[in-house]
Amino acid sequence: MISPLELVQRQRTLASHKIHTLPIVVLMPHSRCNCRCVMCDIWKANTQKREISTEDLERHLDVFSRFRVQRVVLSGGEALLHRNLWALCGLLKGRNCRITLLSTGLLLGKHAVEVARWCDDVIVSLDGSRPVHDSIRRVPRAFDRLAAGVAALKSSTPSFRVTGRSVIQRANFLDMPNIIDAAHALGLDGISFLPADVSSEAFNRPNPWDGERVAEVALSIADVAALRNVVEDLVDKYADDFASGYIAEAPQKLRRLPAYFAAVNGTGAYPETSCNAPWVSTVIEADGTVRPCFFHRSLGNIHDAPLDAILNAPASIAFRRSLDVKRDDTCRRCVCTLQLGPAQRVP
Repeated sequence: MISPLELVQRQRTLASHKIHTLPIVVLMPHSRCNCRCVMCDIWKANTQKREISTEDLERHLDVFSRFRVQRVVLSGGEALLHRNLWALCGLLKGRNCRITLLSTGLLLGKHAVEVARWCDDVIVSLDGSRPVHDSIRRVPRAFDRLAAGVAALKSSTPSFRVTGRSVIQRANFLDMPNIIDAAHALGLDGISFLPADVSSEAFNRPNPWDGERVAEVALSIADVAALRNVVEDLVDKYADDFASGYIAEAPQKLRRLPAYFAAVNGTGAYPETSCNAPWVSTVIEADGTVRPCFFHRSLGNIHDAPLDAILNAPASIAFRRSLDVKRDDTCRRCVCTLQLGPAQRVP
């Protein structure tokens, strides 16, 4: 359970729409990525390298303490490309923040000792068995480098938690059983699935994708029917992994995958969204842009104003007050939700 003070502050935030406590911060330390994934455009900005410097972060750490930030998720881009990442982690640890690293896994082997020292857990991208993963990542030997990185991390610190996250799309939905088998073979501590985002301006898209680009990544109507069969087969074959939580999603939540792609094709409604991310977290991008989540518009920039002033500006409070996640078009189409209950501990 969380502390009584934290509970009161969360309840105040949800009631007033003014941030009193911020359990989770998603920080993008570096703008570049070392993969060229078919479902993501972040790598297309590789010529525009941006970083959060120690000076940038340090100016806002008192706000982190005041808002009782408990977990910082290092996202990207690839955070391990940052020139001084461990100094950033040192600053965060000095404010009692737990750190989760999201990574392609390509540089884990090189930085295994430092990752184990400064991070509390790692989530790696796993998009398929070896040939499927490599074709999606479009990097030579991506799977083998990921495997070597996980092995190095586990060798350095056997108890260190490393899980996988798989983005389901046209290129890998039939490979889902192999993804689970690969997660076990790699020694991962769990695996989760989410559908590829094909509708937003997130992930370095200046505009939403056109129909041709959507069709390249999203499932067709025929594919949706096949995915339903794949999911039901998984529920039967991997019952123990569902029961143990090794597969993070319960069967009913995994069935949202074909429902989502059916909605993309206009043959059904998007699965109902339950999310309170804008009230319990924020995203800080490598250029300083602050967002309520990955998908909604910018609230401001930490180079222009303190983080608390941005989050509690009248326009930001008004945004949260007026946001109905069950009806908002961006939220309805969202692939990545967060629901942190008033008395729920940060995962």
